[in-house]
Amino acid sequence: QVQLVESGGGLVQPGGSLRLSCAASGFIFSSYGMSWYRQAPGKERELVASISSSGGSTNYADSVKGRFTISRDNAKNTVYLEMNSLKPEDTGVYYCNRGGGRLWGQGTLVTVSS
Repeated sequence: QVQLVESGGGLVQPGGSLRLSCAASGFIFSSYGMSWYRQAPGKERELVASISSSGGSTNYADSVKGRFTISRDNAKNTVYLEMNSLKPEDTGVYYCNRGGGRLWGQGTLVTVSS
């Protein structure tokens, strides 16, 4: 079964950290670039970070540069999003996506609040 399953979301105070994981199955993970998107309440889904199939190239939205790090482990079929110095405006549902296409996970909720 081709699927992406996110985990690691939760409630965190401003300035805190979280690490999101996205486990892939049912396809050759190492052949695809992967991305993390987020959707804040009442807003459109936006691209947060992306990583090439080998992990050698990454890109970030300006709003998260220097705070978030995307990485992947092709042996474990997993992509990660390390989030530091979290701000209330980082609140939202975070989704992983395969290759900019139609395959999405179910999302994991991140809430940054004191």
